[in-house]
Amino acid sequence: MDKNVLLTAALALLISFQGTGQDAWFDEEPAESVLSKASPDSLNQEPIPLGEVEISSLRVNRRVKDVPQPMAVVGASNFLKLSSQTLSNVLGMEPGIAMGRDGAWSTTINIRGLGENRLVTLVDGHRVETATDLTASFSMIDVNDIERVEVIKGAQSSLYGTGAMGGIVNIITKAGNFAASPYVSGNATLGYGGVNNLLSEHAGVSAGAQKWVLRLSGTHAEAGDLRTPEGKIPNSQFTSNNVTAKAGLKPWDNHVFRVQYQNNWSEDVGIPGGSAFPGPATATYTEISRHLFSTSYEITAISRLLSSVKANYFTQYIQRDVEMIPNTVTETKIPAGTQRVTPERVVPIGNHLTHGGQLQTTWTPGEKNTLIAGVDIWSRTMRTVRTKFIRNEVVNPAGTVVKTINLVRGETPIPKSSFSSGGIFLQDEARLFNDRLTLITGGRVDGIVVENEAGTDVDYLIVDGVRNDTPPNQRITFPAGKNNTLSWSANAGLLYKATKETDLTLNLARSFRAPSLEELFKYIDLGNYVSLGDPELKPENGASADLGLRMWKPKFNLQVNGFVNRIGNLVVETPGEFIYTINTGPLEGTRDTLPALIYDNVSRAMLYGADFGMQYNVWPNMVVVASGSVVRGKDLGSETDLPRIPPMNGRLGMRYTLPELGAAELTMAGATRQDKIAAGEKATGSYARFDLAFTSAPIRLRKTRIQLFAGIDNLTDRSYTNHLATNRGSISTEPGRNIYLRLNLAF
Repeated sequence: MDKNVLLTAALALLISFQGTGQDAWFDEEPAESVLSKASPDSLNQEPIPLGEVEISSLRVNRRVKDVPQPMAVVGASNFLKLSSQTLSNVLGMEPGIAMGRDGAWSTTINIRGLGENRLVTLVDGHRVETATDLTASFSMIDVNDIERVEVIKGAQSSLYGTGAMGGIVNIITKAGNFAASPYVSGNATLGYGGVNNLLSEHAGVSAGAQKWVLRLSGTHAEAGDLRTPEGKIPNSQFTSNNVTAKAGLKPWDNHVFRVQYQNNWSEDVGIPGGSAFPGPATATYTEISRHLFSTSYEITAISRLLSSVKANYFTQYIQRDVEMIPNTVTETKIPAGTQRVTPERVVPIGNHLTHGGQLQTTWTPGEKNTLIAGVDIWSRTMRTVRTKFIRNEVVNPAGTVVKTINLVRGETPIPKSSFSSGGIFLQDEARLFNDRLTLITGGRVDGIVVENEAGTDVDYLIVDGVRNDTPPNQRITFPAGKNNTLSWSANAGLLYKATKETDLTLNLARSFRAPSLEELFKYIDLGNYVSLGDPELKPENGASADLGLRMWKPKFNLQVNGFVNRIGNLVVETPGEFIYTINTGPLEGTRDTLPALIYDNVSRAMLYGADFGMQYNVWPNMVVVASGSVVRGKDLGSETDLPRIPPMNGRLGMRYTLPELGAAELTMAGATRQDKIAAGEKATGSYARFDLAFTSAPIRLRKTRIQLFAGIDNLTDRSYTNHLATNRGSISTEPGRNIYLRLNLAF
């Protein structure tokens, strides 16, 4: 079935539910978000957060104020009231989290100086595996379908295994709720963003009762080229779609079965320059998609000792189809005249399948003691191909083309390979001294198996329609292989309630990251040198500490954290040589070399810094908000600065609420000059930017609520550069003034 038909069906289903007018369906009305449930009076309730939000990323539900880990929790309301071009736009407003971008569609985040390859991103508890070095994992998440995002700042390998050296990003999507009486609720949202003429439509509907729940949603968005104060960024357009279906069933008391399917796909997504596509090349994702299917079964209240058992399984498939037009011509003098080589088109394709399962048990050996024990297994399989279409012409001295040869060159950037991980984890939580002290300790052991098929370059040549699978001078890039490693991690977190409203926290962790398939097996021939992986890479290991102070007063809250993170066996690209063996032709068996940038464990690194967030309810209707962060990264081996470290940055804002009308918020965001940079990076200047956001009070029309969200990003149309977005070629300026509107109808 055509995907657009599925999206249209989801929208039509919402409209049909709206027209029923059956009041019995509204006996109990689970919220689609905090704001969709709000009454006009609720805009003035709990003007600042008091740590009461319940989170699940630590594998057991706890309030934020009851866990020692530094966290940021971003609810659905934030994605409604802010421009929310992408998930990263909103997360980047939290202290210690910085946004990186590669155009309008492709964005990522950096937590305390560590980027996406040292973070674990989860969607409803399931890993999102990216496919290339381009920043795109967060772009395949529909912001309209998010219930909340939980970000743990700091190492969490003992809970989630490899890669969680810098933190966890757990994206929890809307699922609907079981209810005592049958209900139907939902919302429809229309949005517009002026900076790239973004038009988006979203619809979601939930229905349920005591024994079952169902949710359907769909989103469509189209955007043109992104405008900056320096002009438009060419080839930054995109079209994206999302369809989600979820269902839950309670077959017996204390038993819950859930199943879901998510399909996010985008087309004609421009990749505006960047290091991956140098020069005048034009690159586009012709299609990029993410399919997630998952199911879970949980039994609770089994006995006094065993609180719950939960098993889940997921499979996730990511496809990335890229088309690159090099826009280059090479001419070489030959005796017959000139040889002109024109690369017409390059088509890289990546297929990535991740699937896994988990069994988790929760025990209560004592009234103030909770123990979590479990096992999880997951595997990622990758297939990549790249096809180059080349026209080779011979031009005589008179300028006439006398001969044309059409070549098709087949390559495998990364040989078919798989990464499988199985781990056993334990976590114990104990509350001591009349609940004034909470101690959380945990550990994990993981076995990792990496397998790969043999890789060659070139795979095949087609010359004027004739295919040759053993072209002359074919190289062996990677022999077939299998490698087993064992890694361990541990953590300890301490929360001490110094007073009723003041906490002290301490977190210590030992973390690890096994090298990715890209770092192990990447082979990209860039002409004069090769970018090369190393199958013998060792896992990175980290030791980190975090010390925090938190205050939870009715009119004032504060979170301050200082941290240090030391990483050994750091994986970086270093100059070297690619030693290869010729596989075919008269030189078969001959060894030769090429200059190369090779991934290697060459260094030790240290990152350290601090971040803080504060909200102060100055007057009954006014709240002052402030946050800031600083991080330094040093390569201890070479005594140089690490790459892609965000500059010192912060935010200062004021929110004023009139319950009868709504709320308005003015924010100044800024960063200092970043000149502590690695070789090859560019220094970026300081800047200050102003944003304005307005949220109307809901207008009630019987069972329907209408709410308007509007604002202006970069109010003064300031020209500035985000240090984590300097890989976009000649245009590195951030988006200009963006006037946005969003109308939400909830019932």
